[in-house]
Amino acid sequence: MILDHVPLARQLDIVFREIKEELAQLTSGTVFVQIRNNVVGKFGVRAFPLESKGNEMQKMDSGLSETQLQSFYRTAVESLKLKRWTHGEILFEFAMRKNTLCTSVAFESNYNMASLLGENEQKQRRL
Repeated sequence: MILDHVPLARQLDIVFREIKEELAQLTSGTVFVQIRNNVVGKFGVRAFPLESKGNEMQKMDSGLSETQLQSFYRTAVESLKLKRWTHGEILFEFAMRKNTLCTSVAFESNYNMASLLGENEQKQRRL
């Protein structure tokens, strides 16, 4: 599949389908999506699958429910309306607090100085 012509929201749908089973086992973490030319490249989940209470290490019992996964996905797609760059990373943080899903979104834009200098040189040659 050539993703150049696939809308970013549809690409996020593919990402969330791929990591669905992993999210169903986590109560907190960060979904990261790296983007170049508005195409998703690398993506995944950063999480701490173990938590400690006192001196005991415990594996998390269960993760996000289907309803919570859908809510998380809708938040991710809605956040795309705020993105103003073509290269960067989006971090979708999530955590269950008192049976309520809390999410936040962070954008990181990336620029390449070499490509900017190359564009300026080309503009100068045209003048």
